[in-house]
Amino acid sequence: MSSLVIIDSECANLSSIYKAARFVNLDPVISDNPKIISAAGAVIFPGVGSFAHAASLINRKKLTSSLLEAIAAGKPFLGICLGMQLLFSRSEETILSSGIETPEGLKAISGEVKRFPEGLPIPHVGWNKVEPAFGHPLFKGLDSGANGGSYFYFTHSYYVQPEKNENILGRTEYGFPFTSAVIKENLFGVQFHPEKSGPVGLRLLSNFGKIIADIKD
Repeated sequence: MSSLVIIDSECANLSSIYKAARFVNLDPVISDNPKIISAAGAVIFPGVGSFAHAASLINRKKLTSSLLEAIAAGKPFLGICLGMQLLFSRSEETILSSGIETPEGLKAISGEVKRFPEGLPIPHVGWNKVEPAFGHPLFKGLDSGANGGSYFYFTHSYYVQPEKNENILGRTEYGFPFTSAVIKENLFGVQFHPEKSGPVGLRLLSNFGKIIADIKD
């Protein structure tokens, strides 16, 4: 059984994240089987697209319990892009698109997902700097320099707004400083795409692998 499962959410660039994980010597499997997720030692939860669609898909596949159990068990868990947004309870996207609130996220981190304000070009696409809020092994080797931070690749129209500052792991400037990385104990989330961010993205995934190894040891 692989120690790392990449969740098959049917709305992610699974091939890219799988190849990137393999490149940094992780041994992932892609699965939406709750038993495989429960048996894994760590989880990567990628996603692109609609919050409502992805939340509905998670419910339909009966993955909510397995994902929350992995988080509660202290397993390293990395949400990427929409996968990070789904760690929160709700998104403005579901209200703005339908006029009513539709499926909720995992509620693993308190806060909500908000749309970038009018006046800013959306989606926010391209390379932008992520400045760690504090030193953490996930960003080891990526937060050096006079101003700190490294450039990662983004493509999104919504951003997360945690209720607690202690859950903010990184910030990015796009009209204003928004939260681009989050943390809650063993749980991490990044708004950018490490699998599309070249050497710095591979370094972050490698760092995540070291976090997995340290917990196993």
